[in-house]
Amino acid sequence: MEDTVVRNNKRSSQHEILEVFNRQIGVNSPKKFSRTISASEALVKRIDLAGKLIGHEGCVNTIEFNYCGDHLVSGSDDRRVKFWNVATRSLVCSYASGHVDNIFQARIMPFTDDTKIITSAADGQVRLGQVGENGHVHTKKLGKHHGRVHKLAVEPGSPHIFYSCGEDGLVQHFDLRSNSSAKLFCCSSFSENNHHSSSNSLRLNSIVIDPRNPNYFSIGGSDQYARVYDIRKLQWDQPSSNQDRPVNTFCPKHLIKTHDVSITGMSYSHTSELLVSYNDELIYLFQKDTGLGPDPLSVSNENFEEPRMYSGHRNSMTVKGVSFFGPNSEYVMSGSDCGHIFIWNKKDCKLVRVMEGDRRIVNQVEPHPSIPVLASSGLEKNIKLWVPMSSDNTIPLPHDLQEIMESNKRGREDHSRVTLTPDVIMHVLRLHRRQAMAYIERRHNREDIASDEEDESDAYVLGFADHDGSLEDGNSSECSIV
Repeated sequence: MEDTVVRNNKRSSQHEILEVFNRQIGVNSPKKFSRTISASEALVKRIDLAGKLIGHEGCVNTIEFNYCGDHLVSGSDDRRVKFWNVATRSLVCSYASGHVDNIFQARIMPFTDDTKIITSAADGQVRLGQVGENGHVHTKKLGKHHGRVHKLAVEPGSPHIFYSCGEDGLVQHFDLRSNSSAKLFCCSSFSENNHHSSSNSLRLNSIVIDPRNPNYFSIGGSDQYARVYDIRKLQWDQPSSNQDRPVNTFCPKHLIKTHDVSITGMSYSHTSELLVSYNDELIYLFQKDTGLGPDPLSVSNENFEEPRMYSGHRNSMTVKGVSFFGPNSEYVMSGSDCGHIFIWNKKDCKLVRVMEGDRRIVNQVEPHPSIPVLASSGLEKNIKLWVPMSSDNTIPLPHDLQEIMESNKRGREDHSRVTLTPDVIMHVLRLHRRQAMAYIERRHNREDIASDEEDESDAYVLGFADHDGSLEDGNSSECSIV
């Protein structure tokens, strides 16, 4: 195996040398050279840990680079949002989000000079953090779901428009110009008569927008189907089940008849390929013209085109994301319950790089928008930055990779939980106790029983915190395992 790896690495190095030569003689433009080198497998194999961003007091559930890639925003179980300088690995600002439970998503609105940050959390709230000229952050509630909100989707290039989806099955559309939200529809499962069952709403975990055509967005949740919708075909402010009409659906053939899988993460490539990660299953890549149509139960699967499949990791314990890597989405990457980051070649589905990203579980792996750099986060309370800096390009995969993959495979096949260390078990017990107490408290909280339109009364004006990661509103360090 090592001989094969060495031969492949030599070929990759020769390819890099040829690209440099072509640039020097004027065959390659600087832009083409940059994109080609960034996508080279030899460079990806050199990715290694460059540093950590330390300051959160809880598990880091969400990370995202800004448009330029010089800053990064993060959200945590400590209910704080932090903004980091990537080059200096320093904390720029930190503020209390206003959420009363774990933050699951924090996104920077484009073309706002990084002054508008939207967040969602386990408390069901969707909130906006507005950075003022005086350095203070004003936060307010924009909308509410009944249940946790894991993901938000920002319309590409828009400083105003984004979507949310929640465990209540509801999909909402937000426009910051009006500070309002429109309830689009409630997603429900497919019934045997090819109609939706309004009494059986799906818990939604993920929502993504097609970057080539922002009229289309995809959602995934507690069944096997990834659903694609056309925003132009939806009627506003009528969140009824008859609005739940996808224009296309995707699912691997062998999962169509199953009822024990769910979708945790999705991502679109630059050519509208849809990447879908399943809980306790694998990752699949669907071409846009290989869907099952709007009524998947009525489609014959005899001539079904199988999607590409990426395996080796384990996605069971948490709601994990999945993403592309490279200037033209040449690679697929995901975190794993075994604590590793997995990077596959998109075209041939072969593992290119496996790195230890967390002592327990890696939840999120986020690519830099323009250079071969990535960030990761998990159950540890820090964010890791990865860059192509390793000088050892002979063995890019761990020596015990087969054991790691076999252990993950056995866990998937047995549908068993990964082995929990005592500290993880204690985290789970504290989490359940805290969530039960929080639920009782929220039932008697006027804010939680107020109408969704009560936005302006639910606002805070907050200053930047000191850089010691201290909390102004208490400490919630328990990690979310579910």
